[in-house]
Amino acid sequence: MITETVQGRTLLAALSLAGRAPSVHNSQPWRWRLGDDSVHLYVDPRRWLPATDPHGRDLLLSCGSALHHLRVALAAFDIDAVVHRMPNPAEPDHLAAVELSPGTSTENDLLDATAIERRRSDRRRFSNRPVPPEYLRALATKAGAEGALLLSTDDPIDRSRLITAIETAAAVQDATNGYAVEIGTWSGQQAGNDGVPSANVPKPRPEPNPSMALPMRDFADGELDQPDSGEPDGAVVLALGTACDDRLSQLRAGEAASAVLLTATELGLASSVLSQPLEIPFTRRFVRDRVLGGALCPQLLFRVGWAPAGAAEIPATPRRPVAEVVTRAPA
Repeated sequence: MITETVQGRTLLAALSLAGRAPSVHNSQPWRWRLGDDSVHLYVDPRRWLPATDPHGRDLLLSCGSALHHLRVALAAFDIDAVVHRMPNPAEPDHLAAVELSPGTSTENDLLDATAIERRRSDRRRFSNRPVPPEYLRALATKAGAEGALLLSTDDPIDRSRLITAIETAAAVQDATNGYAVEIGTWSGQQAGNDGVPSANVPKPRPEPNPSMALPMRDFADGELDQPDSGEPDGAVVLALGTACDDRLSQLRAGEAASAVLLTATELGLASSVLSQPLEIPFTRRFVRDRVLGGALCPQLLFRVGWAPAGAAEIPATPRRPVAEVVTRAPA
């Protein structure tokens, strides 16, 4: 039984790193169950945000990110993992069964695991320094290895359409009953092991910033300073898409998102995720048809680029303790 032969603290350390995965509003909507030679991933429906995520897409994407983070952490701890996704159709909350066996880590495994602790969501305006094309190709390669496509939306018309989609989705959500309460509950000054703290949200501006590449979701009580160089935001906007849009595709897209974000961190790039225009069916179809040409089902958007010169280091967001999210399967 690998969960007995591997030191218990090693497996818990891997699960702790998995818990550093990005999730919608840092809600961390996952739970883990340990078997004799396996780890099982379940969605935690108690952490569903119905006003923000009425169809549960963000739940699946968030859990997919945690699954990929776990795979990375296990590899770094010399544990091989074979993943069975959606293993039981009769149990939809059971998202993955991960079979464990002894393995051998590589240098790349260790680099990926180190990036988990260093990754941050940077919602500030980025510098105007260009991102090298080879970096963008590296991100696309990582997404492809997880069964997704990553496309750059650098055409001005596409960028204008994305801005329209984001602004439309924001207006719809602002008018949705319960949305403002969710934002207030999951961001701002409250202390705890989840949510988006004020220290991770840029200070609000008295008027929209025309130099931003794309408008960002409004969270509560922002305290993060944002240096103003006067240059336009140099963020590259990337669209992550899959061929289908079923629950398995959403889970795999979350794994691809994790791979993209960790690789961006290893390359020294700043990054943040944009899910808002894809949470509303109308604007998601608009992005699919008018930005991606109807060829892909959009799952997430990313901003990648270089952090502004002289900007303060972003603190790590809180995470729930492992003991709160891990149980052992009954004999």
